[in-house]
Amino acid sequence: MDALAGLLDGPRARGAFLLRMVMEPPWSVRIEDRAPLCLMSMTRGEAWIVPSAGSDPVLLRPGDIAIARGPRPYTVADAPGTSARSRIGPGGVCTTLYGEPLSESMRLGVRTWGNAPDGSATMLIGTYLLEGEISRRLLDSVPALLVLPADARTGPLLRLLDDEISQDEPGQSVVLDRLLDLLLIAGLRTWFARPGGRAPAWYVAMGDPVVGQALRLLQNDPARPWTVAGLAAATGVSRAALARRFTELVGEPPMAYLTGWRFAVAADLLRGSDATVEAVARKVGYSGSFAFSTAFKRVRGMSPQEYRGTPAEPLDAPAEPLDDGLPNRQQISPDA
Repeated sequence: MDALAGLLDGPRARGAFLLRMVMEPPWSVRIEDRAPLCLMSMTRGEAWIVPSAGSDPVLLRPGDIAIARGPRPYTVADAPGTSARSRIGPGGVCTTLYGEPLSESMRLGVRTWGNAPDGSATMLIGTYLLEGEISRRLLDSVPALLVLPADARTGPLLRLLDDEISQDEPGQSVVLDRLLDLLLIAGLRTWFARPGGRAPAWYVAMGDPVVGQALRLLQNDPARPWTVAGLAAATGVSRAALARRFTELVGEPPMAYLTGWRFAVAADLLRGSDATVEAVARKVGYSGSFAFSTAFKRVRGMSPQEYRGTPAEPLDAPAEPLDDGLPNRQQISPDA
């Protein structure tokens, strides 16, 4: 599993909210749905995205892709100064600013919504309704609002999404979910490849022949009782060389990274599956639920069952330091 494959195990589109919005000026929509992630792209006309935190408005032209991270609200409009006339709340519910429903009155067809059937501005919108701990490790490095110019790789995907979004065929939601995932991956690849992309250190380290291999081994098999010595043997270098190079490129020792990955996987399994706590414990390297629950509560401040029943934190919430409670055999000095 590489970094972007790990992303798909995080905010993977499952029954995502997808919509084609068709508007004629003047128009302005306030987005307050608190969704963890939203992709937007114009297929016709232009739109402005106006963040609420004092940042400058951003113009979105045909083919451009905007990635907005929740939960902060923002406004999408024909012009930066146009006052909001409608509001999108949690769950994609659309109302006036006074709470009057608009979903039916502005419905224009299958997954199509707006104020004019032949409006001069058309936007494709894909909203991820769920978030994950694994994705947090990647998306925390992405700005709250990211706009990527039209690109030869994303263009065909946008055209395909535009063709498919208004179809009403069996399994259509799955098709749209996967297209949305592909667009997100293509967009993030483009962003991280740019000079100012600020990719996380561990993402960049994936390109290193030794550390990249070590990261993949840890991610693919977090349940294995890894040690630095075992990981070094698997990557064909000495223990000291691996520990030193891994820490230099990733910013933390191999076993500290593994601890974080284990708890990210566990958190996603608890909230995204019906696996028992015992099963989750074994998937991330614990022999039983008691030791796992004790370590999980120390890190998260609540038991696995309590965590499963609480709503997810926003993607921009600060992460807590991790300690997996496993024996200290993994902590080996780079000079050992």
